[in-house]
Amino acid sequence: QVQLVESGGGSVQAGGSLRLSCSSSGYTFRHNCMGWFRQAPGKEREGVGRFHTGIGSTWYADSVKGRFTISQDNTKSTVYLQMNDLKPEDTAMYYCAADITGNVCYSNRQFEYWGQGSLVTVSS
Repeated sequence: QVQLVESGGGSVQAGGSLRLSCSSSGYTFRHNCMGWFRQAPGKEREGVGRFHTGIGSTWYADSVKGRFTISQDNTKSTVYLQMNDLKPEDTAMYYCAADITGNVCYSNRQFEYWGQGSLVTVSS
């Protein structure tokens, strides 16, 4: 079955960096849309970025543009979220998600499979 497993979360001071990994299994990794989302305590889940593993197209939320970068390693069926210049407001549970239908990336609502989340805490 489809599985997404995030790792790499932790605690960091403001201005620091972390890299989250999302390891995929149970479906063909290439040519699908992957998404990263986050949910802070008391807030709604928000989209952070989307990445197509075949085309390489990307979309980032304005709040992370220029600081976060999504990349892939096809040999490991893994998508990464590199987070630089972290701010306290980036503190959240981060989730990866997958649309395995082969669609291009078009919406934060297109994902049907989700990982369990990885906690990122940024202190000031």
